[in-house]
Amino acid sequence: MNDGPLIVQSDQTLLLETAHPEAERCRSDIAPFAELERSPEHVHTYRVTPLALWNARAAGHDAEQVVDALLRWSRYPVPQALLINVAETMARYGRLVLEVHPVHGLVMRTTDRAVLEEVVRAKAVAPLLGPRIDPETVSVPGSERGRLKQALLKVGWPAEDRAGYVDGASYPIVVQGPEAFSLRTYQKEAVEAFGAAGSGVVVLPCGAGKTLVGIGAMAAAGAHALVLVTNTVAARQWRAELLGRTHLRDAEVGEYSGEKKDVRPVTIATYQILTARRGGLYPHMELLSAEDWGLIIYDEVHLLPAPVFRMTADIQSRRRLGLTATLVREDGREGDVFSLIGPKRYDAPWRDIEAQGWIAPALCTEVRVTLTDEERMSYALAENEERYRVGATARSKLAVVERLCAEAVERGEPVLVIGQYLDQLDEIGRRLSAPVLTGKTTTRERERLFGAFRRGEIPVLVVSKVANFSVDLPEASVAVQVSGTFGSRQEEAQRLGRVLRPKKDGRQARFFAVVSRDTNDQEFASRRQRFLAEQGYSYRITDAEAFAWPV
Repeated sequence: MNDGPLIVQSDQTLLLETAHPEAERCRSDIAPFAELERSPEHVHTYRVTPLALWNARAAGHDAEQVVDALLRWSRYPVPQALLINVAETMARYGRLVLEVHPVHGLVMRTTDRAVLEEVVRAKAVAPLLGPRIDPETVSVPGSERGRLKQALLKVGWPAEDRAGYVDGASYPIVVQGPEAFSLRTYQKEAVEAFGAAGSGVVVLPCGAGKTLVGIGAMAAAGAHALVLVTNTVAARQWRAELLGRTHLRDAEVGEYSGEKKDVRPVTIATYQILTARRGGLYPHMELLSAEDWGLIIYDEVHLLPAPVFRMTADIQSRRRLGLTATLVREDGREGDVFSLIGPKRYDAPWRDIEAQGWIAPALCTEVRVTLTDEERMSYALAENEERYRVGATARSKLAVVERLCAEAVERGEPVLVIGQYLDQLDEIGRRLSAPVLTGKTTTRERERLFGAFRRGEIPVLVVSKVANFSVDLPEASVAVQVSGTFGSRQEEAQRLGRVLRPKKDGRQARFFAVVSRDTNDQEFASRRQRFLAEQGYSYRITDAEAFAWPV
């Protein structure tokens, strides 16, 4: 036994003692191959999963490095079964390789004939393959490259894709802008890690400059580029960054949305327009293959709609970059991101970026509200499917929200009130005399309200879930969450991200979740907070009656 900071358990979990003097070095060594599950104050829990091991393998780590890290840092003997499982799981990646044959085009080759014989007989794989070329090689229709990778991952034999990418139509993009502008060290590392591979995902916290990573990748590719974003407001923010950070001019950057259909050398399109159906078809999906794109960027890749996944399977010859703050998908399709966009190429923990001063330090507080007897009875009598709404929209929350907003405004801190239910948000807007922004708000009005908020003309802005994603409001320093999408961890991360942009005066970001006690609102709040706990943020819990502004 040594005095390492890590306890390795046979159920594939790793327990890291955070107070240990070697904890940070250990964390750095295990992060590439273990997924952080929980990180309360003293012991962080990681889990070794097949997908995490294959991500590590794709990033250039081998089983020997993983085993060495476990043996080096473990306080107790490492279970032999776990070490064997690590070696065998990682050895599965790369026994099947997709590459281009000079005569037969796209082929799948193996270094293990038994594996090839197994997969060619798998019902999900066989229809995606062409004729056998030799005992180690089978041809693959080019159109099935993506679907084949999906199918192989599901049968436990992920393929290494070495088939390369088309360059796309050349279009030099030069990064320029304010004199002091340059990519931060971690942004450069992310661009380099992606560029060396040609496909994959970069994971950075909200406010850390994922858009600039995308611009850096576009400059490196030097080709026509398509950027897919969550909504029109996000599209225009990307456009503003491109025009401000590169030599590109207005006529060279197109918007493809519900309002405009401009296809230019650099085109920004929304997921909504791509997934708009007409007669059961997706007419705008043709945009993905309409131009000779050299790079396709998927912003907020954790939100990628299923139809875009399906179309992405058809464009595997294009370079693909996914950008996200979290690879958590509420639909469990992380494997599809791995197969179709690419493995995780770069990941920077939130607290590391915060420690460098690139995102604001955040203090998270859950304010628990006791319901009135009448509200408790309404909750008790509600049908199961209605109980969350009843608890989440309890009127007892309103006075607490008013108090939090009044305190923030008095301190000169701009406030976002964020919620799920429109009637609740409308009531809050009336009580606070604050504008309410929802999915029904026109793009022009959204931009006007966001602009007024940025300029300080609106101290409080009430927003629905449309503001969860890709909204740049660096001035916001306080967020008050009144209701959410059940237990969505991804949503909690995005909402905290709205206040993480660094503040000019260095002030701390504050995130308040107003929760109804003794209801499933409290239960779902705990689930939503899990992702932030994984990133090292802890929630201070306080009673509404005893609440004092945190310092």
